[in-house]
Amino acid sequence: MEDQADALDRDLHALIAQWTGGLSPAALMLAWSDWAIHLAANPARALRALSNEDWRAPPRTDARLNDMAWDAPPYAFYKQAFGAFEHFAHALVDGVPGVERHHAAIDAFAARQLLAMFSPANLPGANPEVVERALATGGQSLWQGLQNAQEDLQRKLRDEPPVGAEAFVPGRDVALTPGKVVMRNHLVELIQYAPSTPTVQAQPVLVMSAWIMKYYVLDLSPANSFIRYLVSQGHTVFAISWKNPPPADADLGVEDYLEHGLDASLKAINTIVPAQKVHAVGYCLGGTLLAIGAAAMARDNDHRLASLTLLAAQTDFTEPGELSLFIDESQLSFLEDLMRWQGGLEARQMAGAFQLLRSLDQIWKPMVQTYLLGERTPMTDLMAWNADGTRMPRRMHADYLRKLFLDDALARGTYLVKGRPVCLDDIDLPIFCVGTTADHVAPWRSVYKLHLLCDADLTFVLTDGGHNAGIVSEPGHPHRGYRIARRARDAAYVPPEVFAAESKRIEGSWWPALHAWLKARSGPRRRPPRMGHAARGLAPLGDAPGTYVLER
Repeated sequence: MEDQADALDRDLHALIAQWTGGLSPAALMLAWSDWAIHLAANPARALRALSNEDWRAPPRTDARLNDMAWDAPPYAFYKQAFGAFEHFAHALVDGVPGVERHHAAIDAFAARQLLAMFSPANLPGANPEVVERALATGGQSLWQGLQNAQEDLQRKLRDEPPVGAEAFVPGRDVALTPGKVVMRNHLVELIQYAPSTPTVQAQPVLVMSAWIMKYYVLDLSPANSFIRYLVSQGHTVFAISWKNPPPADADLGVEDYLEHGLDASLKAINTIVPAQKVHAVGYCLGGTLLAIGAAAMARDNDHRLASLTLLAAQTDFTEPGELSLFIDESQLSFLEDLMRWQGGLEARQMAGAFQLLRSLDQIWKPMVQTYLLGERTPMTDLMAWNADGTRMPRRMHADYLRKLFLDDALARGTYLVKGRPVCLDDIDLPIFCVGTTADHVAPWRSVYKLHLLCDADLTFVLTDGGHNAGIVSEPGHPHRGYRIARRARDAAYVPPEVFAAESKRIEGSWWPALHAWLKARSGPRRRPPRMGHAARGLAPLGDAPGTYVLER
């Protein structure tokens, strides 16, 4: 009877989650009640907020209101009223004594979401640009915006990609670097890329992207393909393409991804390129998984890796940025019930959380552009890839969020692989680590904490851009630069602020720096290896980008 009651509760939570986008109402109510109780215990604070003279200051939440058009009536009144409301809201929410830190962060985040939502820039009659465009076009801009809204709604109901994404099909428009699928199991396809130089570096490179998105973020268009760049510089490159797991794969966990992803790929590479160690490159969650795998290999005296490159990948989760707002015991319990019901987490559900982190840029500005001004932002390869997400198996996602984000088990040395803990300090490989200045998913100071967890020889790069655009930063990309510094093995720790202040900014892409770093550690050049190894069971199974990348 108790099991049936628990199952009924879990089903109820899953049903509620369908309406809340996976957010726990209990978590939000806990944060709100903590704030409300402590604000009531500080009545003078509320009075001070009402009498605050800063209400005349200009709005700070929405940069759109800084345009000169907002200084003319009646728009100046809307702007001033919003500014007063904004300053009043911040005075009420920020720094209330006694509120638990996590709850205070949620309250401040919720306040920012409300302010972004109620900005007068989002209202057709209060936005001067929208009004002027409607008058100039005789209302056609609003009519076009209505048609855009109808089209987007229909696509969403049919679970279709956004308008324009059809111009970026993997294998036809993106993911075009020539290669062959040389190994396939139920979880990954391993792609070996064809050489484009007469000779190659002796030691190959394995690229492992995050399993929550398609791998081809690192092989977009030919002009900005990270993988094509490495191949053109004479590296033998392999890449893991993760399968989009169906609900039947709900019980796949981190160890399955290590065994059938990293380990199976290394075995195949060692067969095709024998007697050579492998340079492993991991991006985002793929980098975190790679760090876990490298630590387990070091523990077990497995020496198949030559180096480790981590791109926007966290190993310490004590300061993971605003993503931590969605991760506490209440939220994870609620999310686990949803995933148990669905078998995993859908890509659109994960995307919603990431959009909230930058709601002004990713929700409200596009809404005004598309539905009020009647203009669609042209689709790009990176935007199309970003809309091409994958599911997360229930067990994998729950373990990742609970053990890494909530418990910080990897940094604490309590994360278990095959029943025994792994320690990042066991890794005795050269490490190349990249953080991005505007990363809202893996903040660079959080990425930088690897310096505290590992005494290996570590080269750290801080590059311009965000979580994706900072990594997809090809040579020739305008307005790009980076800072780089090496910490020798067992050298003294340098705080991130000191690194940022004392390192010299270098104009351009960081990709050549990685190539030079890999080249110096890859041995002499040699003839390219064969594509696959049919005699040892690794006959090519088809052309890149394979079949898994096309699954929805």
